[in-house]
Amino acid sequence: MIDKIVPDIARALDGIADGATVLIGGFGEAGNPTELVHALIDQGARELVVVNNNAGNGEIGLARLLQAGRVRKLVCSFPRSSHGHVFDALYRAGRIELELVPQGTLAERIRAGGAGIPAFFTPTAAKTDLAAGKESRRFGDREYVLEHAIRGDVALIKAEKADRWGNLVYRKAARNFGAVMAMAADRTIVQVRQVVSLGSLDPEAIVTPSIFVDRVVEITDPISERDSLLALDQARKEAAA
Repeated sequence: MIDKIVPDIARALDGIADGATVLIGGFGEAGNPTELVHALIDQGARELVVVNNNAGNGEIGLARLLQAGRVRKLVCSFPRSSHGHVFDALYRAGRIELELVPQGTLAERIRAGGAGIPAFFTPTAAKTDLAAGKESRRFGDREYVLEHAIRGDVALIKAEKADRWGNLVYRKAARNFGAVMAMAADRTIVQVRQVVSLGSLDPEAIVTPSIFVDRVVEITDPISERDSLLALDQARKEAAA
């Protein structure tokens, strides 16, 4: 009997090795697998290469993973944010590498990794500093840059519901990078708000089929990054008063 539901979050993260490339879903707060990232800190893997849309906010989720010194390199589109002080301090101190990738290119590099496409040409970033050292070709009247696919050893993503086979549905924009990351990783670990009975998911609503999912853990009341940031801001105001 196929059953990809694991009983606890520690078991879900078992086996992630030092130096692994970890794809982490999320866009702002939407779709962040915060509990999985915190469990990754407890799991202990080091020297990680993390692929994410941004560089974390406050001292929660990805920012906490960075703060714990577990990440060697970050591949992302938005390393600067109003609450991105953890990454900023690490980068300025030379304690973390950064590969800056335009957001559309990042999504396509991950999608290509899942589709078995090794590389593709895109006009994005042509003739800019981001194209330095990369192969370029001219098609028609435009310059294109060769970008290589991204694959991960592990993907950590968040979905709304899953059945025991691992079929996933997402909540609106919380899907973001989740579906393509699930396809582009050797192992996909998912936190969901609700595990439902087999057959109760509308097949037309299933975005990520079970073949791309390895482990599912139910987190019925996930941490709110927004509440955490509001608390951080309040603490700063009180300290400055």
